[in-house]
Amino acid sequence: MFETFRNAWKIADLRKKILYTLMVIVVFRIGAAIPVPFIDLEALKTLMGSMTGDTGLLGYFNIISGGGLEKATLFALSVTPYINASIIIQLLTVAIPPLERMAKEGEEGRKKIAKYTRYSTIVLGLIQAGAYYAYLYNSNIVKYNSGFDGVFTAIVIILTFTAGSALMMWLGEQINEKGIGNGISILLFAGIVSRGPSMVLQLVEYFKMGFEGQTQYFFIVPAIVVIFILIIAFIVLMTDAERRIPIQYAKRVVGRKVYGGQSTHMPIKVNMSGVLPIIFASSFLSIPSTIQMFVQAKEGFWKGFFDAFSTTGWLYGVLYFLLIIFFSYFYISIQYNPIEMANNLKKNNGAIPGIRPGKPTSDFIMKIISKVCLIGALFLGVVAILPIIFGAVTGIHGLSLGGTSILIVVGVAIETVRQIESQMLMRHYKGFLE
Repeated sequence: MFETFRNAWKIADLRKKILYTLMVIVVFRIGAAIPVPFIDLEALKTLMGSMTGDTGLLGYFNIISGGGLEKATLFALSVTPYINASIIIQLLTVAIPPLERMAKEGEEGRKKIAKYTRYSTIVLGLIQAGAYYAYLYNSNIVKYNSGFDGVFTAIVIILTFTAGSALMMWLGEQINEKGIGNGISILLFAGIVSRGPSMVLQLVEYFKMGFEGQTQYFFIVPAIVVIFILIIAFIVLMTDAERRIPIQYAKRVVGRKVYGGQSTHMPIKVNMSGVLPIIFASSFLSIPSTIQMFVQAKEGFWKGFFDAFSTTGWLYGVLYFLLIIFFSYFYISIQYNPIEMANNLKKNNGAIPGIRPGKPTSDFIMKIISKVCLIGALFLGVVAILPIIFGAVTGIHGLSLGGTSILIVVGVAIETVRQIESQMLMRHYKGFLE
């Protein structure tokens, strides 16, 4: 990977794109350090003192925002509204025929869908900004919270959060046009990686506790480092893993020329859905945490309910694992159509050796996708709940980088390197000139 970046740096065009991407990341980090007005920062720091892990709702959003959420900064919402809007529009494209036809119209259709995604981002940004303001207001973090001053303060804070999310969306689009990699993914990557130093400091503090009589940390901290490296290797392995279905194209004669006859394959990625099932599952399980933000229950039914859905409890871990598997199959079912894939093969005179065209082919493809999806879902589930299991065993909770964060970071890094390599290949390919 480092060799790829070094070679890319030697090409002037790619060097400009890399520098532009780095400049946008710097702007993002500056915005993540500027707090919104009318906030009691000392009270906010006390309130958010325990928000360091990525298993809880606020902690997960805080990781994505690069620590901006716990400081109520301009980019506190980060790319969360855009990601949610993209997911909603993607699901509606499958469910609503006009949007489905629009998606198949080529470049013009994609531009219209992108426009709807932007509008949806603003709407979701307003909703999330309002919810976050309500949480800060109920926690007595907001200054000037009565009368006309309170209304003005609420409007300013909500619009500032919303403007920050819109600016994040615009920065991501600028990276897509003038930089390297997927813009939103790069900003997500930068936010998560920025929490790396805090994780190192946490481990150092735990290691120091070993000299204070708690000798078990002399073994736990190295174990964390080893597990961290193994998780990265496992994610890289599963990200590149695929099931190849052999395809044979029949020969056909057009005039005096013979076309086809070659053998190839149809790749089915093991991790076909990426991190979307984890996002879906965590969003679904965040409902109790969201309710708890507004309902202060110290005893009775609600206390037992919130304790049962605690992010460090076994019930949360089991439901998290099962929901990841469910949403993996759900996402694959709306993204992959075996019947359409079989029809495309038939139209191009292609066939799977030993399988008849038509329904037998679609059934075979569906069978393969189901098996591969199960492996990918189990992989995502294990990576997601590993921090929960590790915390239950060792008693260490709230590490700044967990399984989900590592999965996002590694995935974005691999995709960005591949894009750089493809652009380098295009610039060095001489084609028919030689």
